Amino acid sequence: MSRGGQQCADAVLMIEPQAFGYNPDTARTNTFQRPDAESGAADPAAARTQALAEFARLRQALESEGVEVCAVGDTADPMKPDAVFPNNWLSFHEDGTLVLYPLESATRRPERRQEVIDAVIERLHFKLAHLLDLTHFEGEGMFLEGTGSLVLDHTERVVYACASPRTHPALVAEWARELHYEPVIFGAADRAGVPLYHTNVLMCIGERFGVVGSEAIAAADRARVLERLRASGRETLEIDQEQIARFAGNMLELGTWDEALGDSRVLVMSEAARRSLSAETYARLSGCTDAVLAVPIPTIERLGGGSVRCMLAEVFRPA
Repeated sequence: MSRGGQQCADAVLMIEPQAFGYNPDTARTNTFQRPDAESGAADPAAARTQALAEFARLRQALESEGVEVCAVGDTADPMKPDAVFPNNWLSFHEDGTLVLYPLESATRRPERRQEVIDAVIERLHFKLAHLLDLTHFEGEGMFLEGTGSLVLDHTERVVYACASPRTHPALVAEWARELHYEPVIFGAADRAGVPLYHTNVLMCIGERFGVVGSEAIAAADRARVLERLRASGRETLEIDQEQIARFAGNMLELGTWDEALGDSRVLVMSEAARRSLSAETYARLSGCTDAVLAVPIPTIERLGGGSVRCMLAEVFRPA
């Protein structure tokens, strides 16, 4: 698996939330979100405080593992309850490409801020060579939400995407043409038959493994997706609908450096995802990476409907 680039970034962008909370507009297409009344967190101020603590805990855990973090504070006005999930509006690529994405919810579009991009360029030394701006598709009612919509196999140069109101197949195909990836587009739904809003809740691809919620993939597409993933030579671990609902698909493997180990890999997930895995699955998964980092972020998962992977926008830099 050497024909593409780095699979694991060694740096990430994170956005420190200022107005985090349940967003009923995004909940129309995200069944993972649970409103305050259902979750028992009726105090919005308390939820924001808890989200800030969870953000800080994840950042500290990543930095302790040697991952470089560029943390940028959100702005209070306008209120952006989903700003903690930056990977939906931009992606940074090894060849210097920056992609800006069209977001389905108008409430999320103010998250796109030039000062965030400037911070990554300055602090993480990302060398911007090319801008691919897809945001104009919002005017046509077509959306593609970054590495939420797209799960990328960088070494094989394959992009996986499940079609949904937030992931338009035509935009997946255009992205693939522009960045020279092979598109694998399929259908996937939750237990109630509702399309899964993002691909990264059912798939994660690391250097030596692929996690896939095969149970959620449409029967007509399942064999094709599994065949392409297995063709990469990675160990394939399948998860079920219950594990998807507990964010076991929403993981991310990152690169780190350790004085004793040298270059190594750390697989980051939430504590809820970790608890959902059987002992056998966890043993197989941990055998495919150098370290596993499980961090509790229950408030962000419950109200925001996204987990650890959604909070991290990888920044790929030249090897």
